[in-house]
Amino acid sequence: MANEIRLLLADDHAVVRSGLRMLLQAQPDMVIIGEAETGQEAVQRAVELAPDVVLMDIEMPGMNGIEATRRIKAEAPATAVLALTMYEDDQYFFEMLRAGASGYVPKRAAPDELVSAIRAAGRGEVFLYPSLAGRLVKDYLQRGPAGEGDAQNDDLTPREQEVLTLIAEGYSNNEIADRLVISAKTVDRHRENIMRKLNLHNRVDLVKYALRKGLIGLDE
Repeated sequence: MANEIRLLLADDHAVVRSGLRMLLQAQPDMVIIGEAETGQEAVQRAVELAPDVVLMDIEMPGMNGIEATRRIKAEAPATAVLALTMYEDDQYFFEMLRAGASGYVPKRAAPDELVSAIRAAGRGEVFLYPSLAGRLVKDYLQRGPAGEGDAQNDDLTPREQEVLTLIAEGYSNNEIADRLVISAKTVDRHRENIMRKLNLHNRVDLVKYALRKGLIGLDE
């Protein structure tokens, strides 16, 4: 099938990989092309197979998922890495994002949330799991470029500000389209306009900007 998302599963627990296979093989737009039990194997298979998305556990024998993510992004930069882990503490969360992960999904997430995260990563987007988004922006508010794009705030149309707020809150393009009663293509066009006007480069930058401007809060 055209436009299938090619997946590599990296987890040292066979039962977890089996459950993921059952869920993801049922998706018409996804195909599992490989599996790995260690971080080293994940790097090797990612380089060999060039998957679109790697589902990466963090705690694995030998090389952990953080270092594996860092190496995959260095050796196969076109491959997106999505953390899928039982850990939700700040240290792992931030380390995975700094290593280059496109998102972070706790294993307690609902199946449809994981599927949405994979699709977002496959589109080159950053998936912000709602309960973790506040932690992300608290960290990046301190680290991000001070005032980047702030002067152009008045250039955003009211609709673009609506779209920006929903993106920063972690909604997907389709979810934003449903809420605003517009097409997903229109949402994507608004997102591109916002990023161009504000000189931002990805969803993480959009979240930082929205927090600085008070468009969203830090409530858990």
